[in-house]
Amino acid sequence: MRALRHWALGARLLATALLALPFASPAHAITSSAAAALTPQDSDSALDVHAVRRELDSFQSAQISLRKAMAIAEALHSGSITADISFDGASDPAVYRVKTMQQNRIWQHAIDASTGQVVGGEPPSPLASLGAEDRDNLVVLRALRHRLADAVRVAEHTTSGKAISGGLMRERGKLNFVIVVLTGSDLKEVILEPPGARRR
Repeated sequence: MRALRHWALGARLLATALLALPFASPAHAITSSAAAALTPQDSDSALDVHAVRRELDSFQSAQISLRKAMAIAEALHSGSITADISFDGASDPAVYRVKTMQQNRIWQHAIDASTGQVVGGEPPSPLASLGAEDRDNLVVLRALRHRLADAVRVAEHTTSGKAISGGLMRERGKLNFVIVVLTGSDLKEVILEPPGARRR
């Protein structure tokens, strides 16, 4: 997904994103396409393209949406919020891997993409066990009024697609929500900066 190329969002699409976004004043919404990432550059890339295609096919047949998986994971620990979520179609069964934060603990769960059942998890890790940048990002996330679920809803509405992953990214002192959405057969990356997300 890091190989995705950025391109400025057209005014009409940006206006749609800003109207749909419940955030007070998002700085920008940018999408990028993964079509180039699916083009083989050498023989090893051909295998990667087939793996990506299988992953996307598995995602398209999933009965549980990414937003629903997020809600299931957050309900496991009262007051928890999602920091990161991604679809894993290579596992059996296909799952959403969700990281949630509750107070000073990080939980990791696997949610079955067909049934919504919790099929795996790990004991919680203390927030202090993370690197300084990850810890700082989660502290800012906890203080925000808007959540990753809000950004996913906006990204899906803006692109008319289904979110396959979502998380956080800090760039030039700004914490952004990064959502990857499948629209038809294309992957698009949507970046949203919630208000109050700058490094303090």
